[in-house]
Amino acid sequence: MLDLICGRTRATSGSITFKGQELTKLSENKIVLAGVGRKFQTPSIYDDLTVFENLEISYPRGRSVFGALAFRRDAEVTARIEEIAETIFLKDRLHERGEFLSHGQKQWLEIGMLLIQDPELLMLDEPVAGMSVAERVKTAELLNRIIKDRSVLVIEHDMKFVEDIAHRVTVLHQGRVLSEGSMERVKSDPKVVEVYLGH
Repeated sequence: MLDLICGRTRATSGSITFKGQELTKLSENKIVLAGVGRKFQTPSIYDDLTVFENLEISYPRGRSVFGALAFRRDAEVTARIEEIAETIFLKDRLHERGEFLSHGQKQWLEIGMLLIQDPELLMLDEPVAGMSVAERVKTAELLNRIIKDRSVLVIEHDMKFVEDIAHRVTVLHQGRVLSEGSMERVKSDPKVVEVYLGH
């Protein structure tokens, strides 16, 4: 589903619209420019760059060729990077190289690399996979903070984590919507119980 929304996979039928704009005909980079950001399951950060540099390289002023050539690290850029680093719990690791971060910290950094672009829709694919219990708790705190200003679509199988962050839950089964609504409603839906809990 996320591949279809972000243009990685082409839809063979139907349409995907975001804020009235048809996404199915747009290239991946145009979909990003339309305000859609995506984080994959495996973190893809630049290991040989510092946290600061990873965030700086994602700063939107450098998106076009001219913007990239004219890009200068100024007080505005630095302040925004520090603000995002604080949001993602990495303010004290700004000058540490990516390779030295834990798995969970790499996940947070990649979320930060998306946040600095200020997407209106943020899509996260299993953001807590491979994280420790403590990192999962902090990730829920992070997501609860960032969903105040944007729409966040999370694909996740950890139901405890979903319970901590979700306002609305959609259960898919074989590509179709099985149930939708609050976590309580979905958990007690007989169809969900039958398909996923086997009772």
